[in-house]
Amino acid sequence: MSTPNASASGTFSLGGDLNINRLGFGAMRITGEGVWGEPKDPEQAKKVLRRAVELGVNFIDTADAYGPEVSERLIAEALHPYPKDLIIATKGGFTRSGPNKWAVVGRPEYLRQCVEMSLRRLKVERIDLWQLHRIDPKVPVAESLGVIKELQQQGKIRHVGLSEVKPDEIAEASKTVKIVSVQNEYNLTTRKSEASLQYAQEHKLGFIPWFPVAAGKLARPGGVLDEIAKAHKATVAQLSLAWLLHHSPVMLPIPGTSSVDHLEENVASGSVQLSAEEWKAIEDAAAKEAKK
Repeated sequence: MSTPNASASGTFSLGGDLNINRLGFGAMRITGEGVWGEPKDPEQAKKVLRRAVELGVNFIDTADAYGPEVSERLIAEALHPYPKDLIIATKGGFTRSGPNKWAVVGRPEYLRQCVEMSLRRLKVERIDLWQLHRIDPKVPVAESLGVIKELQQQGKIRHVGLSEVKPDEIAEASKTVKIVSVQNEYNLTTRKSEASLQYAQEHKLGFIPWFPVAAGKLARPGGVLDEIAKAHKATVAQLSLAWLLHHSPVMLPIPGTSSVDHLEENVASGSVQLSAEEWKAIEDAAAKEAKK
């Protein structure tokens, strides 16, 4: 069996100047339970990161809130000095007070601190893609992103993205700073961000779906997804990722895991090829499920 490689997923030009393989790696799961504290096996977490790069993954997505701080630190411990083509995206704008607890803070002085600390932990002079983790309803987005534009002009940030936003919010944010990517929850059965995906396609923004492999009831044994997966000697999770890649040319899935075997399985999904009829059968099944 040949070794999977993320290059099979195709490439995307992020911000028009960063060429990445479309299938990336999300580094949220390399932390402890509830995205809090150290992982059970830090060495295994680092092994997964190194293996991801070996398998052609050159886009890693993290955030200062993962741990907090743990994910960024482990990335630097495992991979610094970084391969020349590796793009690391991070996020800021959440504070953490415990497992599974997240509070939005978009005050400019806090976001400045987020960026400065991410630079230090990741051991970089410039963040390739910095994303506002959430828009703070208490702070005008122009204020939150004004400081980010300043930091971009200082050379500390290359590109700016947003997370969990609607089209009008992307358009509003774009008045302050150029936006190159959107990271929203999206998968085969969670399609509430369809309008944001369409906006991303029209404006050539990268669309980074989080929670990408969920398939809900579509994954049940004997269902369409299960049958097609078996016919291609693939898993339902692989098919879910392959569908995302097929669904839109701007889609940049970032499945995360703390297991090397699972990582290799995810990367192999970039090589899954289905017929037009099979893609349609999956699409029809998903649309039917969504109406229930």
